[in-house]
This record gives sequence, C-alpha cells and structure tokens, in this order.
Amino acid sequence: MDGMSLTRRTFVRLAGAAAACAALGGAGFSLSGCAPQGDVLRIGTKIDVPGFGFQNPETGSVEGLEVDVARELAARLKGDPNALETVGVNVTTRGAMIDNGTLDATLATFTITDVRKKTYDFSRPYYIDHIGVLVKKDSGITDFAGLDGKTVGVALSATTKDKLGEAAKEIGITLKFAEYATYPEIKIALVAGRVDAFSVDSSILLGYQDDTTYLLPTQFAPQEYGVATKKGGAYSKPIDDAIAAMDADGTLRSLKERWGLSLTTEADVEAEEAAGGTGLGAGDPADDGSEGGAS
Repeated sequence: MDGMSLTRRTFVRLAGAAAACAALGGAGFSLSGCAPQGDVLRIGTKIDVPGFGFQNPETGSVEGLEVDVARELAARLKGDPNALETVGVNVTTRGAMIDNGTLDATLATFTITDVRKKTYDFSRPYYIDHIGVLVKKDSGITDFAGLDGKTVGVALSATTKDKLGEAAKEIGITLKFAEYATYPEIKIALVAGRVDAFSVDSSILLGYQDDTTYLLPTQFAPQEYGVATKKGGAYSKPIDDAIAAMDADGTLRSLKERWGLSLTTEADVEAEEAAGGTGLGAGDPADDGSEGGAS
C-alpha cells in the first residue's frame, strides 16, 4: 500500500477472507430469474480500503465486505458467486465506469445523497457509518475544535469536505482542505505532515489507524452506502431486491461481523438522532477503546 504499514486489525481481516469466499452463495433465495441477461455481473470495488475492498499484498486478491457482497449478488442474480467480474475503482472512476457501460454496478463505499440520486440509482443501504477524523498523536489535536485553521485531507468527490465544513461553521472554526484520489495518498500526506488530519468514514479510518495516530471522538453525519447502478438501468431493481433479501435473512449482518465492521442499522441511527445523539450504536468497532481511541 505505497509503503503504508498494515495494522494488526487489517491482518486479522485478511486472514478471514479465504473462509469468507467459501461460505458465500449458499444463503437465501435466488433472484436469477429476474436478473438481466449476461454471463457475469461486472462490479467496481475499492482496492485501498481495509475491510471493504482491499488488495491483499500477499495474494494480490481484493478482499472485504463489499467484495463478499458482490459475490453474494452474483450468486443471487446469476446463480453462481463466481459469475462475477470485479474492477478496482476509486472516488473519481466509480461513477464514470457506470456512465460509460464498463460496469453494471459499483460497491465502493459510495454514500447515498439526494444529489447523487439524480445521476444514479442506489440500492437501499447495505452499510451505515459516520464521518471521522484521524490525527497524529503528537499533533496536540484532541478534539474537533483543535482543527481550527488546520488542513484536512479528504477524498476527491466525497461528501466529507462539505459535511466537515458545515460542522466547522456551527462551532465557529475554519478548516482548509486538500483533496486526494486515494486513501493511501491521504495517509501518506498525514504521516509526512502535508495535512494535519485525514477524514473519511470512521470504519475506513480504523483500517489506517496505527500506533502514531488517534481517531478523534467526535463523529459527524451518518453515511449510508448503497450499490450504485445506471439510472433506470436493468440491474437497479434486482440488486435492490437482493440487498433487501440479504438484510432480511441475516447475510449482511454475518458479513459485517466477519470483517469486524459496524452493525449499525437505519433504526439505530433514527433512534439515536431522536434522542439527540450522534453515536454509531451498540456493536460498532469504534466502541472498542483499543481500536478507536488513543492507546
């Protein structure tokens, strides 16, 4: 990963991937009779996000929750988890490759927003997270207010910049932003001191945290990930139906547990917002002080 060392948590996730692949495709029911024709399902995934879509440096294969969900979609829509072609994408290519017909869908930590829904169809959420902020332990920054006047590294075309900007205005501080095409580039910029903080969704940050960094306790704006497809495309409804079935039969929860990711649901978010809270709810890895705080 461009010289970035892997955390213990990442290695644990990678070790579980082989067993994950063997187990997929057996649960639930098949939607293959409703699926569009074609030999394989072409899905874009990240390759630089531990736990979601990450290229194992030892095997070269891409592993994580979103790869497993893609295999499950292939099993349910095509009748075979191996009827799948995955392509590595980033924040600048995941939409463009749907637009030009290279991909049928993307499973790439793609947050559902009203603006994006004007361009793409999204399935119901398969994962819910919150925006987090990672800083160096020796920076002296211990809370969001400590970022006043600092530069935050964010991903191109992501929702993070706008959400953090809104939060900064609310408490009367000013942020600067530097945008990068990939998450490893942001982590390298943080280590090198070119940015003061690295911000993206908290579960993604946990894969980049190490002994020199600290995940700030403040979290912002629930982020709902959906499978993106072409607007009005033939795969939009079948994929949404399959995600609904995976949620109902426990497949999604099982896959999240396998990768040590948040178990937060829409109901959890609604309940916490109604109570005036912003946390991720029970079962989230950020609740583990050894992973989510300064250790």
